[in-house]
Amino acid sequence: MKHSSMRARQGGAVLVVGLIMLILITLMVTTAFRFSSTNLKAVNNMQSRNEAIAAANKAMEQVVGSWDFGTPPSADQFSIDIDNNGTQDYVVDIAMPVCVRAAPTSLPRPPDSECPTNAEGLTICAPTVSTVYNVVWELDATATGTSGTRVRIRQGIGRSISQAQCNAACPPAPGSPCA
Repeated sequence: MKHSSMRARQGGAVLVVGLIMLILITLMVTTAFRFSSTNLKAVNNMQSRNEAIAAANKAMEQVVGSWDFGTPPSADQFSIDIDNNGTQDYVVDIAMPVCVRAAPTSLPRPPDSECPTNAEGLTICAPTVSTVYNVVWELDATATGTSGTRVRIRQGIGRSISQAQCNAACPPAPGSPCA
């Protein structure tokens, strides 16, 4: 008789221990699920950020490729399809480029072997040196994605241009010439 009463008491303990183990396993699975979804969100955010940076860089390349650097720059807006599926993924606003610096540089006279000769066989080269301006502009682009991603990129662009181009596109003060 004693043997059967001990079994009855142990059967209840096994049930309680089994329920506790089931609760612990459920908590572990729930925690693992939350960590995996958090990591997935972080990876998705990094991918969106990298795509926005690529869209801003693509728009800046279009600006630099189409600008002749002899006319005053202007602000512009580009629609970028980053994954080439035919839908606009990002809108990139490019602020008006800012002229940061224009420094004159003299180019030396070319050697006589590179100068043309006239009908009498005389070498014709300009006796004076020509001056060009090393100009630096700052481009500022803000890419905004359809998912709400927003990235701002700034990039410097340097170019050597003539004085006339410098006067038009990068004067030291409005209306004053590059000197």
